[in-house]
Formats: sequence, C-alpha cells, structure tokens
Amino acid sequence: MQGVDLHTHSNISDGTLSPAELVRAANQLGIHTLALTDHDTMDGLNLAEQAATDFNMEIISGVEISSQWSRPATKKSYGVHIVALNMQNPAPLQALLRLQKQIRAGRARQICDLLIPLIGQDIYADVIAKVDNVPDRVTRTHIAKTLVEKGFVSRPQQAFDKYIKEGKKAYVKFEGPSLADTIDVIHQSGGFAVLAHPTRYDLSATNIRYLIEIFAEAGGDAVELPPAIEPLSTRQMVDRMIVAFHLKVSVGSDFHGDNMPWIKLGNIPRVKEGQVGIWESFISRSQQ
Repeated sequence: MQGVDLHTHSNISDGTLSPAELVRAANQLGIHTLALTDHDTMDGLNLAEQAATDFNMEIISGVEISSQWSRPATKKSYGVHIVALNMQNPAPLQALLRLQKQIRAGRARQICDLLIPLIGQDIYADVIAKVDNVPDRVTRTHIAKTLVEKGFVSRPQQAFDKYIKEGKKAYVKFEGPSLADTIDVIHQSGGFAVLAHPTRYDLSATNIRYLIEIFAEAGGDAVELPPAIEPLSTRQMVDRMIVAFHLKVSVGSDFHGDNMPWIKLGNIPRVKEGQVGIWESFISRSQQ
C-alpha cells in the first residue's frame, strides 16, 4: 500500500526527528497516512497532528508497546513489541502506558548503575539530557549513544554487544505486560493490535511460527510484514501463518531517523494479492 507507513518513531522515544519534522519528511515522500508509534508513549501524537494540518495527511494514533511472551515448553520469556493503532478511547491504554513509563525510567537508572563498575563513571545525567531530562523516554539507544560520545565504545552497536544487550553485565530486562494483556488493553481502547517485526526477535523459525499462533489466539488483529531485505523464505513463512490464522497485515518502515539510517521512511514491503490490510479498517476512504 503505497503512501502508508504505520510504524515510525520520533525523538519522543528513540527516533531523531521531532514529530513535526517526521510529518514534513513523510509529506515530501508522498505519504498520506502516517502512524507515529513511539515506544510506550503517545506524547508526540498531538504534535504530529498539528503538523499534519498543513498537508493532506491523515495521522493515525499509535504506540509500540513492550510486552512479554513466555513459551511454556522452554519457560523462557521473550520481549515482544505490539503496535497499537487507531485507538478510539485511549484511556485504558494510557493507564497502561503510565506504568510502562515508570518501568522505562527505572530501567534507565538501573542500567546506568550497572555500568558504573564497568566503565568507572555514572553517565545517567548525560543519558537523560538526551531526552530533555524526561527519564521515562530513555531507551537503550540513548544509553548506547552516550557511551559512544564518552569514548567507551566506537559505535552504538558495540555498546549493545559489550554492555547492554541480553546476557551482558549491564542488561536489564523490560518487564512489560503479557502479550495477551497488551492485546486486551488495546481492544478496550478501541484500537487494533499488530505484531511488530515478527522475524526480529532472535527466534528460531519454529518459535516465530508459534509466536504468531499465540498472538492470533490471544485476539491479535494483524502481523507486520517483514521488510524486503529479509530472505524470501522468511516472508513466505510469515505469509503462510497469516493465511493459517486469518490475520490481516500491516506495513511500516520502523523508521528511526539517523539512529537507524539504513531504514528509510516509507520503505514498506509489498502486500500480496489476497492479503487484507489492517488500514482498510480505519483509513478514510479519501486516502485509500
């Protein structure tokens, strides 16, 4: 679906463009329907909507929620992201997001505390300065960039690999709500639940298929299609699961600006014949 991007980030979370800058960039690319889906916050929505009044652009309310999925067979818990779209009554979701913000702020402090014996310095003040001293906006990307600026690593990915990814000494798990509870709250808010980037959770093919199955059984509405750069076999696997569980599809670039420069705004995968876009449930007819 050209002209639609339902997964983007601004500097309200871990993107580099402001909501207004994001809207302007989207307009220049011919995007007419945009969802701002920052991590665990909808604080940028009004700014995006205000900017969009200058253009013929529809802003879809959105947020990317950090949830947890546990597979009983392995007893291991995985962090899984659910994109919520087009909330009609956001009050239930906003209550959840307030808790998410508390968790995010606490995790930022914990990670910085764990880094002190590793690097010999407390970088917390520098980290929160990156988010206008609002701790609940901090993501690991902000911490990684601070480590680069301080000279402890040469690039953000090295910060993850050395200190803050799962299994490293300064890793702190994000203890979000369960997958099922997240979907329930989205539906209580009159929105649609989308499984974000299902092939990017470091899961085996078997576990990816099982995740999509559990997502569908929990009432999930759509699966985000993998980007075109992923192997054809990966896309085919996801397509088969979408058919098997009667799910709709979503398309989004997961744009982060300069924090992930290889991801381009509006660069979305092709929707195959027979697949039903979740956007058909809420985009105004004038934009379809």
